[in-house]
Amino acid sequence: MEMADSEKIAPARDPGSTRAKILDAALSAFSRKGYHDTRLDDIVDESTTSKGAIYFHFANKERLFLALVDQFADLLERRVLEAIAGQAQGMGRVQVALETVLETFGRYRRPAKILLVQAVGLGSVFETKRAEVNERFARLIETYLNEAIAIGDIAPIDTEVVAHAWMGAIYGLVIRWVTTGEPEPPRIISTLVPLLLRSVGSEAQ
Repeated sequence: MEMADSEKIAPARDPGSTRAKILDAALSAFSRKGYHDTRLDDIVDESTTSKGAIYFHFANKERLFLALVDQFADLLERRVLEAIAGQAQGMGRVQVALETVLETFGRYRRPAKILLVQAVGLGSVFETKRAEVNERFARLIETYLNEAIAIGDIAPIDTEVVAHAWMGAIYGLVIRWVTTGEPEPPRIISTLVPLLLRSVGSEAQ
């Protein structure tokens, strides 16, 4: 069963702020009309603000879109950190982090589709941002793998290579799901997480 979409990415900032209203409105407009067909006037109408307010916070539509990517990345990281807060160091923490990332994508399919699929049309600007976000989460995974090695949960491995390989697998399946609807997140989690853990000599709990 597919997890329900969320219309908004819950921000860490005050949701009543002008910037948050603009981001929420932009996400809604992009989801209806697509990035390229959305005009700033559409976002003004949706947010009940003004072009001046938009330009105060964002230099242009592209920067507004990239801010949404950052907001979604912040949400993912926040969910991971909250989920592992009660977990001891080791592969249990790695497993929870992987599951949380995939579950979060599952709850936010619509924003994920906009930010991952439509963003491709932005060219090198988005590729730079995508690489930045990918590196951010690869380093997070690398940190948890290094902790697992330090306490003897798994044998020493090249955690940098493994973390980036795992991110590639996650990204590929998430892109396929948001564009085709298959495989659904529960299926991805039940198959991919054990596969990734076994690749470093661990078993899912």
